[in-house]
Parts: sequence; C-alpha cells; structure tokens
Amino acid sequence: MTAAVHDVPARRARLARVLPWFTLAVLALLAALVPVFAGEQTADFSRALLPPAPDRLLGTDHFGHSLAARTAEGLRLSLVIAAVCALASTVLGVAVGVGAATVGGWFDAVVMRLVDGVNAMPHLVLGVVIAALWRGHPVAIIASIALTHWPAVARIVRAELLELRTAGWIEAARLAGAGRGFVAVRHLLPAAGGQALVAMVVLLPHAVWHETTLSFLGVGLSPDRASLGTLLGEARGDVLTGAWWTLAVPGLALVVAALACSRAGAALQRATRPPIGGVW
Repeated sequence: MTAAVHDVPARRARLARVLPWFTLAVLALLAALVPVFAGEQTADFSRALLPPAPDRLLGTDHFGHSLAARTAEGLRLSLVIAAVCALASTVLGVAVGVGAATVGGWFDAVVMRLVDGVNAMPHLVLGVVIAALWRGHPVAIIASIALTHWPAVARIVRAELLELRTAGWIEAARLAGAGRGFVAVRHLLPAAGGQALVAMVVLLPHAVWHETTLSFLGVGLSPDRASLGTLLGEARGDVLTGAWWTLAVPGLALVVAALACSRAGAALQRATRPPIGGVW
C-alpha cells in the first residue's frame, strides 16, 4: 500500500514527460491523414457555415469546405513552417554561439552586442516588416521568425561552451597542435548538440504563434493557403454571423499544438538537466 502511494508521483512524472510527445504525434498523424481521407475540398456555397453535425463533425467554413479537413491542412502547414523556423533559428544560433566561444576576444564582444541589438527589437514588429517584403511566401515567414529568434540559442550555446573550452581534454587537444577550427568542429560543436536539440523544441511553440499571428494580420501566408493563421483570419467575420465553430476549431487546434510543443520542450529540458547537487 505504501509503495503504491509513493509510486503515484513517479507515475505522474512519467505521464508529464510522455503526454506532450504523444499529443504531438497524434496531431501530426491527424494533420497528415485527415486531408487525405477527406479528399480535395471544393467551394460549395450551398453548404457554407453549416454547424457541426453527425455528417460534418466540425461543421463547414464560409466556402462550404469541411472545417475538419481545412483545420488539419492548416495544422500541417503551420507545424511544418514552425519546425523549419525552429531548425533554421537553431542552426544560426549554434553557429554564432560556437563562433563566439571559439574565437573569443573582440569577436565575441561584437557578436554579443549584435545579439543584444536583435533582442532589443520588438520581434513581432521586425517579423511583420520582413514578412511584408515578400508577402504571401512561406520563405518570408520562415526568414522573419528565424532571424528574430536565433539570439536566445546563441547565448545558451556560448555560455555552455565558455565553460567547456577550459576543460582538460580541450586543452590537451590544443597542446597537441589542434587549431581553433578543429577544436570547434570536433569538440565544441558536438558538445552543443544537446542544448541545440532542447532549444529547437523550445522554439517550436514560439514559431507556431508567430506564424499564426503574421498570417492572421494579413502579412503572412496568402488566404488561399490553409494555415491556422489564415483560418482564424477568415473566421473573424463568420463569428459575427453566429458561426462560432469557424473560430473555435482552429483556435483549439492552435492552443493544443502550442501547449504540446511547450510542454515537450520543458520535459526535454528536465531530462537533459543534471540532478541538483549532483552529476549524471
């Protein structure tokens, strides 16, 4: 009895680690399969803004499309763009962080001032400016998010490697004649892999929210592309007519996806963090 009681916190901890990843897997599966089974969506205004019913579980939008299929398409596009943005931000941040920690001196100081400068800019405003230059193109969305979120990764990687570069095995490699480039590629860069993976997962919810915000404001993806942002933008007028489901369905998908990404990042951080007061 006592053992079972003490095992409850451990079960909850395991559930907290597994549930976000399971939720993400389910969302990815739905985003991939629902549009396939729903078939190609064509405009049918005789079925526009129909409420949820047994033959249309999530209702229809103002074009008569199945809202379940459109939301799945939007979720798929938003998750793909967010993953590419997180990967691009992480690669850029790791490159800057490794370079600053490897070279040091004046180069490190200049890079850190650049990081401070980018951090001082409002990310959403800067993202809107970049996205507006190539309006409607996914590449513009990716660039606007990646170019505003890499400084956090660069700071984390640099701080980690500044402690590591004074380690004994790094000094031994230098005494053996290894140059800065060799040390950076063979020793420092692999050591930053764990932090880079955590940073990429942590960036996912930020990328999802930013892509949705830009598309909702009309400077992101074009309205003919189904993303969570464009669906929410289209639903603004529909809600005034009483079609609440056009806002509720993509909004719920956005919240669940963002929370799952955020919790997955937190779980990965806890898993890669050494125990307090000890080592692995």
